[in-house]
Amino acid sequence: MRSKSLRSLIYVAGRSIGQIDSWPPNNGLTLTPPAMEIIILVGLQASGKSTFRRHRFDATHVVVSKDNFRGNRRPARRQEHLIREALQAGKPVVVDNTNPRREDRETLIRLAREFSVRAIGYFLRSNFEEALARNARREGVARIPDVGVYSTAKALVVPFLSEGFDELYEVVFTAPHDFAVRRMEAAT
Repeated sequence: MRSKSLRSLIYVAGRSIGQIDSWPPNNGLTLTPPAMEIIILVGLQASGKSTFRRHRFDATHVVVSKDNFRGNRRPARRQEHLIREALQAGKPVVVDNTNPRREDRETLIRLAREFSVRAIGYFLRSNFEEALARNARREGVARIPDVGVYSTAKALVVPFLSEGFDELYEVVFTAPHDFAVRRMEAAT
């Protein structure tokens, strides 16, 4: 018995490999739903967080980013509300913000514990000068004042597994839209 028609792309490692025209698929593929988790991105502005997120998580996770509600007087409160809403609906979340301080990440890890989901961090290590140069090439609202990058760099504390992450990874650009991802151990 076939369900309603559904057009959806199949992603493997962030790259589209095919399309499903019906659900459940009758093409021999077995799809597993994404794990319930909060993905916490950490890094300077223009370090590649959003590019990495688009390639790796947009197809499977609810994206929460303070960039999407810049006019909000209480962006942290709005962010928490959206995360709670997604988790209550049974959807995994990716938080695409700089999250430079341990306190920023602590709030997100606490939410993961509250909902009994995994907290997974991805630290996008970036050279400060390269981040400034990438930011300078941005246009419109995507480009932030350089003082914002300086401020984030000053506040940035490299994340540690001991903060409460279930898993923690370092991400480095290897080519445009390609990334090297390696697990960060407890001592890093």
